[in-house]
Amino acid sequence: MKPQGNDPRFHVLIADESLNFKKHVFDDPKVLGRQLIEAADGHPVDEHVAIAILPNGDFEDIRLDESYDLRGRGIDKVLVARSDRSFKFKIDDADLEWPRACISGFVLRKLAKLPPNYNLWLEMPGQHDKKITDTDVINLADAGVERFVSLIDQTTEGDALPSKDQTYLSGHGYEFEVVTEGGNSGIILKAVPLPKGKFDHPAADVLILLPKGYPDCSPDMFYVSPKLSMAGTGQVPKACTVEHRFGGRVWQRWSRHNTAWRPGVDGLQTMVARVQTALAEARA
Repeated sequence: MKPQGNDPRFHVLIADESLNFKKHVFDDPKVLGRQLIEAADGHPVDEHVAIAILPNGDFEDIRLDESYDLRGRGIDKVLVARSDRSFKFKIDDADLEWPRACISGFVLRKLAKLPPNYNLWLEMPGQHDKKITDTDVINLADAGVERFVSLIDQTTEGDALPSKDQTYLSGHGYEFEVVTEGGNSGIILKAVPLPKGKFDHPAADVLILLPKGYPDCSPDMFYVSPKLSMAGTGQVPKACTVEHRFGGRVWQRWSRHNTAWRPGVDGLQTMVARVQTALAEARA
Protein backbone atom coordinates (compact mmCIF):
# COMPACT_ATOMS: atom_id res chain seq x y z
CA MET A 1 0.00 0.00 0.00
CA LYS A 2 1.83 3.09 -1.20
CA PRO A 3 1.41 6.47 -2.91
CA GLN A 4 1.44 6.42 -6.70
CA GLY A 5 3.28 9.09 -8.67
CA ASN A 6 2.55 12.52 -7.24
CA ASP A 7 -0.60 11.31 -5.49
CA PRO A 8 0.09 11.50 -1.70
CA ARG A 9 -2.81 9.20 -0.90
CA PHE A 10 -2.49 5.44 -0.39
CA HIS A 11 -3.83 2.85 -2.82
CA VAL A 12 -4.93 -0.67 -1.94
CA LEU A 13 -6.66 -3.46 -3.89
CA ILE A 14 -9.63 -4.87 -1.99
CA ALA A 15 -11.51 -8.00 -3.10
CA ASP A 16 -14.69 -9.74 -2.06
CA GLU A 17 -14.95 -13.54 -1.87
CA SER A 18 -15.34 -13.79 -5.65
CA LEU A 19 -11.78 -12.39 -5.88
CA ASN A 20 -12.77 -9.30 -7.84
CA PHE A 21 -10.06 -6.84 -6.84
CA LYS A 22 -10.88 -3.12 -7.05
CA LYS A 23 -8.61 -0.19 -6.28
CA HIS A 24 -9.48 1.96 -3.27
CA VAL A 25 -7.76 5.11 -2.06
CA PHE A 26 -7.18 6.22 1.53
CA ASP A 27 -5.72 9.49 2.81
CA ASP A 28 -4.06 7.72 5.75
CA PRO A 29 -2.06 4.46 5.49
CA LYS A 30 -3.45 3.44 8.89
CA VAL A 31 -6.95 2.08 8.37
CA LEU A 32 -9.51 0.27 10.48
CA GLY A 33 -10.75 -3.15 9.54
CA ARG A 34 -14.29 -1.79 9.28
CA GLN A 35 -13.13 0.86 6.79
CA LEU A 36 -11.74 -1.84 4.51
CA ILE A 37 -14.96 -3.88 4.84
CA GLU A 38 -17.13 -0.85 4.09
CA ALA A 39 -15.00 -0.05 1.03
CA ALA A 40 -15.81 -3.52 -0.32
CA ASP A 41 -19.55 -3.09 0.46
CA GLY A 42 -19.41 -5.78 3.13
CA HIS A 43 -22.69 -5.48 5.04
CA PRO A 44 -23.41 -6.03 7.86
CA VAL A 45 -19.88 -5.03 8.77
CA ASP A 46 -19.76 -7.16 11.92
CA GLU A 47 -20.44 -10.30 9.85
CA HIS A 48 -17.35 -9.77 7.74
CA VAL A 49 -13.61 -9.85 8.27
CA ALA A 50 -10.81 -8.01 6.49
CA ILE A 51 -7.77 -10.14 5.66
CA ALA A 52 -4.41 -8.69 4.69
CA ILE A 53 -2.52 -10.73 2.09
CA LEU A 54 1.12 -10.64 3.15
CA PRO A 55 3.86 -10.56 0.46
CA ASN A 56 4.72 -14.25 1.06
CA GLY A 57 1.09 -15.31 0.59
CA ASP A 58 0.24 -15.67 4.27
CA PHE A 59 -3.03 -14.22 5.62
CA GLU A 60 -3.48 -11.90 8.58
CA ASP A 61 -6.89 -10.94 9.99
CA ILE A 62 -7.54 -7.24 10.66
CA ARG A 63 -9.90 -6.64 13.58
CA LEU A 64 -12.84 -4.30 13.02
CA ASP A 65 -11.54 -1.47 15.22
CA GLU A 66 -7.84 -2.20 14.83
CA SER A 67 -5.70 0.60 13.41
CA TYR A 68 -3.70 -1.36 10.88
CA ASP A 69 -0.68 0.11 9.10
CA LEU A 70 -0.42 -1.73 5.80
CA ARG A 71 2.44 0.48 4.70
CA GLY A 72 4.98 -1.09 7.06
CA ARG A 73 4.21 -4.62 5.87
CA GLY A 74 4.38 -3.90 2.15
CA ILE A 75 0.75 -4.95 1.70
CA ASP A 76 -1.33 -3.76 -1.22
CA LYS A 77 -4.05 -6.44 -1.32
CA VAL A 78 -6.86 -7.14 1.15
CA LEU A 79 -9.68 -9.69 1.08
CA VAL A 80 -13.08 -9.06 2.62
CA ALA A 81 -15.02 -12.21 3.48
CA ARG A 82 -18.04 -13.26 5.51
CA SER A 83 -17.10 -14.61 8.93
CA ASP A 84 -20.11 -16.87 9.49
CA ARG A 85 -19.25 -19.71 7.09
CA SER A 86 -16.76 -22.53 6.80
CA PHE A 87 -15.55 -24.56 3.81
CA LYS A 88 -14.50 -28.20 3.70
CA PHE A 89 -11.89 -29.67 1.37
CA LYS A 90 -9.24 -32.38 1.20
CA ILE A 91 -5.46 -32.28 1.02
CA ASP A 92 -4.40 -35.78 0.00
CA ASP A 93 -6.66 -37.96 2.19
CA ALA A 94 -7.02 -35.48 5.06
CA ASP A 95 -10.37 -33.72 5.60
CA LEU A 96 -9.82 -30.05 6.42
CA GLU A 97 -11.94 -26.99 7.08
CA TRP A 98 -11.28 -23.26 6.65
CA PRO A 99 -13.49 -20.43 8.00
CA ARG A 100 -13.24 -18.29 4.85
CA ALA A 101 -14.15 -18.78 1.21
CA CYS A 102 -10.67 -17.69 0.12
CA ILE A 103 -7.36 -19.25 1.03
CA SER A 104 -3.82 -18.86 -0.27
CA GLY A 105 -1.36 -21.49 -1.38
CA PHE A 106 0.88 -20.51 1.55
CA VAL A 107 -1.92 -21.16 4.07
CA LEU A 108 -2.81 -24.47 2.40
CA ARG A 109 0.83 -25.56 2.71
CA LYS A 110 0.80 -24.70 6.40
CA LEU A 111 -2.39 -26.66 6.97
CA ALA A 112 -0.93 -29.67 5.13
CA LYS A 113 2.41 -29.36 6.98
CA LEU A 114 4.25 -30.02 3.73
CA PRO A 115 8.02 -30.57 3.57
CA PRO A 116 9.84 -27.81 1.64
CA ASN A 117 10.30 -29.93 -1.50
CA TYR A 118 6.58 -30.70 -1.90
CA ASN A 119 4.08 -28.56 -3.77
CA LEU A 120 0.31 -28.51 -3.93
CA TRP A 121 -1.81 -29.23 -6.99
CA LEU A 122 -5.53 -28.59 -7.35
CA GLU A 123 -7.32 -31.59 -8.80
CA MET A 124 -9.33 -30.53 -11.84
CA PRO A 125 -11.49 -33.41 -13.14
CA GLY A 126 -11.30 -33.76 -16.90
CA GLN A 127 -8.32 -31.39 -17.09
CA HIS A 128 -4.68 -31.29 -16.09
CA ASP A 129 -4.17 -30.49 -12.43
CA LYS A 130 -3.20 -26.92 -11.57
CA LYS A 131 -0.04 -26.25 -9.57
CA ILE A 132 -0.68 -23.88 -6.64
CA THR A 133 2.01 -21.37 -5.66
CA ASP A 134 2.28 -19.74 -2.24
CA THR A 135 0.87 -16.42 -3.48
CA ASP A 136 -2.08 -17.91 -5.39
CA VAL A 137 -5.45 -17.12 -3.83
CA ILE A 138 -8.09 -19.84 -4.27
CA ASN A 139 -11.84 -19.47 -3.87
CA LEU A 140 -13.01 -22.58 -2.01
CA ALA A 141 -16.60 -21.76 -2.98
CA ASP A 142 -15.90 -22.28 -6.68
CA ALA A 143 -17.29 -25.44 -8.27
CA GLY A 144 -14.69 -28.21 -8.42
CA VAL A 145 -12.44 -26.77 -5.71
CA GLU A 146 -12.67 -29.78 -3.42
CA ARG A 147 -9.37 -31.65 -3.31
CA PHE A 148 -5.69 -30.84 -3.39
CA VAL A 149 -2.82 -33.29 -3.68
CA SER A 150 0.72 -32.80 -2.43
CA LEU A 151 3.43 -33.95 -4.81
CA ILE A 152 7.19 -33.80 -4.69
CA ASP A 153 8.37 -31.23 -7.20
CA GLN A 154 11.96 -32.27 -7.55
CA THR A 155 13.75 -34.27 -10.23
CA THR A 156 17.45 -34.87 -10.70
CA GLU A 157 19.18 -35.58 -14.04
CA GLY A 158 21.45 -38.44 -14.56
CA ASP A 159 1.41 -55.53 -12.13
CA ALA A 160 -2.12 -54.43 -12.58
CA LEU A 161 -2.67 -50.72 -12.38
CA PRO A 162 -4.11 -49.73 -8.96
CA SER A 163 -7.67 -48.44 -9.11
CA LYS A 164 -6.51 -45.10 -7.65
CA ASP A 165 -4.23 -44.61 -10.66
CA GLN A 166 -6.92 -45.68 -13.11
CA THR A 167 -9.33 -43.19 -11.56
CA TYR A 168 -6.71 -40.43 -11.70
CA LEU A 169 -5.84 -41.01 -15.37
CA SER A 170 -9.41 -41.41 -16.53
CA GLY A 171 -10.60 -38.45 -14.49
CA HIS A 172 -7.93 -36.21 -16.00
CA GLY A 173 -8.62 -37.09 -19.59
CA TYR A 174 -5.55 -39.21 -20.29
CA GLU A 175 -5.75 -41.91 -22.96
CA PHE A 176 -3.50 -44.72 -21.76
CA GLU A 177 -2.69 -48.38 -22.03
CA VAL A 178 -0.94 -50.88 -19.77
CA VAL A 179 1.82 -52.83 -21.56
CA THR A 180 3.63 -55.88 -20.19
CA GLU A 181 6.84 -57.22 -21.69
CA GLY A 182 9.30 -59.73 -20.23
CA GLY A 183 7.69 -59.54 -16.80
CA ASN A 184 7.91 -55.73 -16.75
CA SER A 185 4.84 -53.47 -16.79
CA GLY A 186 4.53 -49.94 -18.05
CA ILE A 187 1.90 -47.27 -18.56
CA ILE A 188 1.85 -45.46 -21.88
CA LEU A 189 0.15 -42.05 -21.83
CA LYS A 190 -0.97 -41.27 -25.38
CA ALA A 191 -0.33 -37.95 -27.16
CA VAL A 192 0.62 -35.90 -24.11
CA PRO A 193 0.71 -32.19 -25.09
CA LEU A 194 4.20 -30.65 -24.82
CA PRO A 195 5.10 -27.08 -23.82
CA LYS A 196 4.19 -24.93 -26.81
CA GLY A 197 7.09 -24.18 -29.12
CA LYS A 198 9.69 -25.88 -26.93
CA PHE A 199 10.30 -29.12 -28.84
CA ASP A 200 10.24 -30.31 -32.43
CA HIS A 201 6.93 -32.11 -31.79
CA PRO A 202 3.73 -30.72 -30.26
CA ALA A 203 2.89 -33.97 -28.42
CA ALA A 204 4.46 -37.31 -27.54
CA ASP A 205 3.63 -40.63 -25.92
CA VAL A 206 5.07 -41.00 -22.41
CA LEU A 207 6.10 -44.35 -20.94
CA ILE A 208 6.34 -44.87 -17.17
CA LEU A 209 7.77 -48.25 -16.14
CA LEU A 210 6.32 -49.67 -12.93
CA PRO A 211 8.78 -51.51 -10.66
CA LYS A 212 7.86 -54.70 -8.87
CA GLY A 213 6.18 -53.72 -5.63
CA TYR A 214 4.57 -50.59 -7.09
CA PRO A 215 2.87 -48.51 -5.68
CA ASP A 216 4.87 -49.07 -2.50
CA CYS A 217 8.02 -48.77 -4.62
CA SER A 218 8.72 -45.75 -6.78
CA PRO A 219 9.06 -45.59 -10.58
CA ASP A 220 12.33 -43.98 -11.58
CA MET A 221 12.81 -42.44 -15.03
CA PHE A 222 10.33 -41.88 -17.84
CA TYR A 223 10.52 -42.31 -21.62
CA VAL A 224 9.04 -40.52 -24.63
CA SER A 225 8.28 -41.38 -28.23
CA PRO A 226 9.03 -39.93 -30.70
CA LYS A 227 12.48 -38.73 -29.71
CA LEU A 228 12.41 -35.03 -28.79
CA SER A 229 14.84 -32.27 -29.72
CA MET A 230 14.77 -28.61 -28.73
CA ALA A 231 12.92 -26.43 -31.23
CA GLY A 232 15.15 -24.10 -33.20
CA THR A 233 18.46 -25.72 -32.28
CA GLY A 234 17.72 -29.40 -32.88
CA GLN A 235 19.74 -30.27 -29.77
CA VAL A 236 18.77 -33.22 -27.62
CA PRO A 237 17.69 -32.24 -24.08
CA LYS A 238 20.22 -32.86 -21.33
CA ALA A 239 20.37 -36.46 -20.04
CA CYS A 240 18.08 -37.71 -22.83
CA THR A 241 20.52 -39.37 -25.26
CA VAL A 242 19.95 -43.04 -24.35
CA GLU A 243 17.42 -45.19 -26.23
CA HIS A 244 15.26 -47.83 -24.57
CA ARG A 245 13.25 -50.60 -26.25
CA PHE A 246 9.93 -51.58 -24.75
CA GLY A 247 6.63 -52.80 -26.15
CA GLY A 248 8.03 -53.12 -29.66
CA ARG A 249 9.02 -49.43 -29.77
CA VAL A 250 12.17 -47.37 -29.33
CA TRP A 251 11.87 -44.76 -26.59
CA GLN A 252 13.99 -41.77 -25.63
CA ARG A 253 15.01 -42.15 -21.98
CA TRP A 254 14.65 -39.07 -19.79
CA SER A 255 17.08 -39.70 -16.97
CA ARG A 256 15.27 -37.93 -14.13
CA HIS A 257 15.67 -39.90 -10.94
CA ASN A 258 13.20 -40.05 -8.09
CA THR A 259 14.55 -38.84 -4.73
CA ALA A 260 11.54 -39.41 -2.48
CA TRP A 261 8.39 -41.52 -2.34
CA ARG A 262 5.51 -41.80 0.12
CA PRO A 263 3.83 -45.24 0.01
CA GLY A 264 0.08 -44.87 0.25
CA VAL A 265 0.17 -41.25 -0.91
CA ASP A 266 2.26 -41.02 -4.08
CA GLY A 267 1.24 -42.69 -7.30
CA LEU A 268 0.95 -41.97 -11.00
CA GLN A 269 -0.19 -38.43 -10.20
CA THR A 270 3.27 -37.92 -8.69
CA MET A 271 5.02 -39.24 -11.78
CA VAL A 272 2.84 -37.18 -14.12
CA ALA A 273 3.74 -34.05 -12.14
CA ARG A 274 7.45 -34.96 -12.45
CA VAL A 275 7.05 -35.49 -16.19
CA GLN A 276 5.35 -32.11 -16.59
CA THR A 277 8.09 -30.40 -14.55
CA ALA A 278 10.91 -32.10 -16.45
CA LEU A 279 9.42 -31.20 -19.85
CA ALA A 280 8.83 -27.60 -18.79
CA GLU A 281 12.39 -27.21 -17.43
CA ALA A 282 14.21 -29.15 -20.18
CA ARG A 283 17.31 -27.58 -21.70
CA ALA A 284 20.10 -28.79 -23.95
